[in-house]
Amino acid sequence: MARHPPGLPTREQILDFITTSDTPAGKREIARAFGLSGAEKIALKALLKDMADEGLIDSAPGRAFHQMGGVPKVTVLRVADVDDGGNVWAVPERWEAETPAPKLRVRERKHGALGIGDRILARTEEVGSGWIAHPIKVLPKGEELMLGVLRQEGDRLWLQGVEKRERREWAVSDAGGAQAGDLVLAEKAGRPPRVTARVTQRLGDPFQPRSFSLIAIHKFGIPDVFSAETLAEAERVAKRDLGEGREDLRHLPIVAIDPADARDHDDAVWAAPDDDPANPGGWRALVAIADVSFYVRPGSELDREARRRGNSVYFPDRVVPMLPELLSADVCSLKAGEDRAALVCHLRIGAKGDLKEWRFTRAVVRIAANVAYEDAQAAIDGAPHPLTDNALKPLWACWRALAAARDAREPLDLDLPERRVVLDEKGRILSVAPRERLDAHRLIEDYMITANVAAAKALERKKAPVMYRVHEPPSREKLVALKDYLATYDVPFALGQVIRPATFNRLLERVGEAAHRPQVMEQILRTQTQAYYAPENHGHFGLSLGFYGHFTSPIRRYADLLVHRSLVAAYGLGEGGLTSGEAEGMPAIGEAISRHERRAMEAERDTVDRYVAAFLSERVGELVEARVTGVMNFGLFATVEGTGGDGLLSVRDLGTEYFRYDEAARKLVGEASGEEYTLGQRLRLRLAEANPVSGALRFELPEGGGGSAPDRKGGAPRVLKRRGRPGDIRHQGRKR
Repeated sequence: MARHPPGLPTREQILDFITTSDTPAGKREIARAFGLSGAEKIALKALLKDMADEGLIDSAPGRAFHQMGGVPKVTVLRVADVDDGGNVWAVPERWEAETPAPKLRVRERKHGALGIGDRILARTEEVGSGWIAHPIKVLPKGEELMLGVLRQEGDRLWLQGVEKRERREWAVSDAGGAQAGDLVLAEKAGRPPRVTARVTQRLGDPFQPRSFSLIAIHKFGIPDVFSAETLAEAERVAKRDLGEGREDLRHLPIVAIDPADARDHDDAVWAAPDDDPANPGGWRALVAIADVSFYVRPGSELDREARRRGNSVYFPDRVVPMLPELLSADVCSLKAGEDRAALVCHLRIGAKGDLKEWRFTRAVVRIAANVAYEDAQAAIDGAPHPLTDNALKPLWACWRALAAARDAREPLDLDLPERRVVLDEKGRILSVAPRERLDAHRLIEDYMITANVAAAKALERKKAPVMYRVHEPPSREKLVALKDYLATYDVPFALGQVIRPATFNRLLERVGEAAHRPQVMEQILRTQTQAYYAPENHGHFGLSLGFYGHFTSPIRRYADLLVHRSLVAAYGLGEGGLTSGEAEGMPAIGEAISRHERRAMEAERDTVDRYVAAFLSERVGELVEARVTGVMNFGLFATVEGTGGDGLLSVRDLGTEYFRYDEAARKLVGEASGEEYTLGQRLRLRLAEANPVSGALRFELPEGGGGSAPDRKGGAPRVLKRRGRPGDIRHQGRKR
């Protein structure tokens, strides 16, 4: 990496360094390149924040920077598409910014020399609103696999991709024994116009139960098979004696409150009034967490595999665990009546819910009961339960204090429903509906948040490494987009104010119960930055907390396992503590597990979409209640009320009238009738198609649509476009 003259660099020098660097450039790399130290590093941090606020640079979750919307001047690209006109389009092979990766048009020296999947080293330049790539050399080609379903037409097989936006089909040159209707993995080969697909693996019937999650596993490259060495090591460590020196907490009625269909049990809780006169009206509480660090030691096969996966991935029909099931669902899982190794957070809570003291111990626990959320809530509401008086009521009483403290700090409060897919014992879909939110859910969330805060503060006090859960405030660019969006509803939003989570809560209070409230909540969610893991603390904006680390789910999150190891080392709790090598590698580990988390979220969402489409496929032809969630020049996106399935109502199916697209107002307007289609509008639509393989839905108007009227040159209805500002960002996750 090139060295520069010492001293705080200018904005132009930073931009030049970022765009010419052949490796991700973060604050550390910039400081090293310009020889900064001490106060200059502090000034650099402020300068980088200003540049991000000004829209000059964008920050990746791993704290690397990119020029906003830009690509390095020399970089590796992968050919992603060759259109019908022979134009070659490529994308950066590595792209870590939060914004979507750009597509670059490749200017080939020799026409038709590049095919899909080819990798090139290229010089790039920005031309107008797009990018051009000039190949320098062709690199060894990586494997380009496509997931799809085979379709028979005459004596030929065709491959249809599972992506919603995939419109093209590919002739199959080698079916590899697969037949029409099979779900397959295929390799695209050849050069335009003769690109074909060769089947490399048959995955079975795409409509069978469990196939939808299998599609996501292959599509996103999620590791789902443990090696023989890893399984053998799990067998060995599962036989470990719990060891000497553990605090014995088996006499306490500690309970684990989880979903009724939980596959693993990381955490359990207990609370009782504090008898210390120094804490009047206060509480003592325990959050007992599975002591995974006792079984999964640094440098072991289990550790390497857990880091490679980063987290467990949860689908409606299966879980792809971070650890072998012998550990994740048995030996480490806090099961009622079984002696289990736990890392316990001892909390002292004030009468107003403030965190007064904490300590951490290794303990042996015997969970009194595994209670479903619904059953715990029913017990508090009056249904008989053997643990109501000595376990549940004290937990609820302490939680009311924690809830009061949460309300006082005013975290971001977005009530966005989560879809729950319910299957029968054979994997068939029984129902799709929003998950119910009970006080029991909020209770466990608040205990977990308190323990996570205690873990971060404890390690800071011990000057020990912390893998923080970081959620930074929204960027100025996203706030500007939110302001423009809210203006379409005549809702004012001042950019000059100090932005806090409560700012967004007040905004929703002003919106009230208006029809567009769900759209405003979605847009506020998109305005938020994406949370990530890093060893540098930048606070958690959404929770309105200055210190936050994940401690409560080491069975399913590698970040939590690292926090456990750091606590074990800092408190001298025995074997399995954090090593110096792990501490030094935390920045890279944080980047990797942040990527794995995003991969898991996308795979889970993708699978639910397919289940919803399968559930709705039996209602094709029926009228459904839907809400408009997007308006584009080519049509409307709508969501089926209740189930949450998303689909398209094409502008072609809006009738014979011309529709003008007002992008600033985000609506389609009929030029003759003045009829409008706007965000948030509720419509009765006919479900025309529901494709379980792609997860896509298609709608028509109740009368079936008026067909497509030709414009002046024939074809689709004419759509006029005005300037506006679209937005697109997603965020968040929950306890399973």
